[in-house]
Amino acid sequence: MKRICSIFKSPRKNEMYLYVDKREALSRVPEALLSAFGAPQHAFDLVLTPERQLAREDIGKVLENIEKQGFHLQMPPVQDEYIEHLPEELLRMNDPL
Repeated sequence: MKRICSIFKSPRKNEMYLYVDKREALSRVPEALLSAFGAPQHAFDLVLTPERQLAREDIGKVLENIEKQGFHLQMPPVQDEYIEHLPEELLRMNDPL
């Protein structure tokens, strides 16, 4: 099964993407998801086939989600907690006693 998809990025969350069928656009995406996602920004269009590989997503799951629910939401990669707090710790280290 070959499907031409539009991929949208979220203005609210870095590395969060929404995959939809290009012909249907955002028509099948629930309003609640769009509200949380923010105003979708078109990133690019892509032809998806079962043989294609994606860097961070299982192509079979992406195609299945688009077929069944009209979209696939790619969440940002999980960051290690120590990396998220590293800048705060560095600031504390530089504070005078």
